[in-house]
Amino acid sequence: MAVRVMRLPSGNPVPTLGLGTWRLWGDEGLAAMRAALALGYRHLDTAESYGNHEIVGQAIRDYEREEVFVTSKVPPERLHYDEVLASCDQALLEIGTDYLDLLLIHWPNPEVPMPQTFEALGELIELGKVRDIGVSNFQPHRLSRAINISPVPIATNQIEMHPLLYQHELMRLCHDHEIIVTAYAPLARTKVSDEPVIVEIADRHGRTPAQVSLRWLLQKGCIVIPRSTREEHLRENMDVFGWELSLEDEARIDALDRHERLIQNATYGEFED
Repeated sequence: MAVRVMRLPSGNPVPTLGLGTWRLWGDEGLAAMRAALALGYRHLDTAESYGNHEIVGQAIRDYEREEVFVTSKVPPERLHYDEVLASCDQALLEIGTDYLDLLLIHWPNPEVPMPQTFEALGELIELGKVRDIGVSNFQPHRLSRAINISPVPIATNQIEMHPLLYQHELMRLCHDHEIIVTAYAPLARTKVSDEPVIVEIADRHGRTPAQVSLRWLLQKGCIVIPRSTREEHLRENMDVFGWELSLEDEARIDALDRHERLIQNATYGEFED
């Protein structure tokens, strides 16, 4: 089943299913990325802090650059104007590409004034080094400020999102401003497989709990970027198109939310403004 796409502010398409590459390093990481691309994935999500830009570059080398959507992220300690520009140039050099499809602020940093960060991101678009920009881990108040500050549209807010952490208020704000939500850790680090409601729904549909969780997020209008190193899981995660959960199924999964946040950043992990 072909992966569906959404359109970003630039008009460029982004596949709604991507491969998260956190902790994909060395030969194993490269093998996982190559396996995903061979199966039909066309969206790789990386970051400066992941330390695998070079591996992403090796993985996409056998494809036309326009075929693979590449996202990277600027770390919070490099959000001053000049550092954002330098971070992007470093990413381009390490990946071996002339442009990034999407560049995000990885985590907010209250010590750096947001206007200079977004000024730099806007300049990167003008220079053609980045096609779209966005944020990650921005909660409502900070996101609202960013919307008012940014000289260019914010394409996405990449946040932890799964049935145990349904950030519906933040999602509503994003949708109101035509910002796509990208869900990382969409399987709650495999915890969805232990949820009886999800298991029951999966059994009824002849699917796996992982597929049900991803399908739930896609029906919420999210992009999903599950991480896996195993080909069978990569293949399984692709089989989330061409079928649907019912409204009743969705509501039952909605009700599983228990605000269970699994990802924290010890230095920049403030979630309330």
